[in-house]
Amino acid sequence: MYGSKASFSVCLAFATALATVAFAQMPPQEPGSKSFKLGSFDIVALHDAQFVRPNDNKIFGVGRSPEDVADVLKAAGAPADTITLSVDALLVKQPKRLILIDTGVGGALLQSLAQAGFKPEDVTDVLITHSHPDHMGGLVKDGKLAFPKATIRMSSPEWTFAKKNDQLADVVKAIDGHVKTFEPGAQVITGITSVGLKGHTPGHVGYEMASGKEKLFDIGDTVHSSIISLARPDWPLGFDSDAAVGEETRIETLKKLAGSKELIFAPHFPFPGVGHIQSDGDHFKWVPAS
Repeated sequence: MYGSKASFSVCLAFATALATVAFAQMPPQEPGSKSFKLGSFDIVALHDAQFVRPNDNKIFGVGRSPEDVADVLKAAGAPADTITLSVDALLVKQPKRLILIDTGVGGALLQSLAQAGFKPEDVTDVLITHSHPDHMGGLVKDGKLAFPKATIRMSSPEWTFAKKNDQLADVVKAIDGHVKTFEPGAQVITGITSVGLKGHTPGHVGYEMASGKEKLFDIGDTVHSSIISLARPDWPLGFDSDAAVGEETRIETLKKLAGSKELIFAPHFPFPGVGHIQSDGDHFKWVPAS
């Protein structure tokens, strides 16, 4: 399902190295927090970082030319030579829990958490969509647990995958013993159910939150660019371990979301990354929540 072991390892090394280099070169990041209600849940979008990738068709528009990608960017009124991605996390406050979904790379996340009025030790649970460093790198700070009282939850295949990644060895060592796994599709915490989203990593999941009649779906890395991923969801993505399966999942998920009009959180869309997917002819567009 995920291609050959060799090609998968190459993709993983490329994605991890690329993210590590990109974030290492970032200037200090500005914190940000945006609060809203979802039924009885208090939700806060937290800003961690952002990075800018050149339009070189190595990540977006793989197999296409930079000119093809530039045409899509220009049509949306965006710069044609670069692609900017935000890195954000989601905080969910329930009566007896404070749940953090993903931890970014460890840029401004802790400052954003403080801006929202919380301390790292307040976090009771950390839910990980997948183990790329821009989603679980913030689990560790100065070699220690960044959220010392939290149970870390991720899918069983993703934890197995993370433990085999030498580039995550320091993070894995620090969090080992604090991780509880689940099978994709399982309810992880009351009101939060995991959703398997294949193609990006072996255990990549999103999280469906429901309180009363209100829902919010954290779609993880099903999409990255709020422009390219929606205008051309059929284009391969360099970060996906299996481009064909990733494309299938992306298109299927976008069609479903456009039909349901469900509120979503996309951690790489412009902060705060909360809004709706709409159909736009034969493709899709992003409508930020007001």
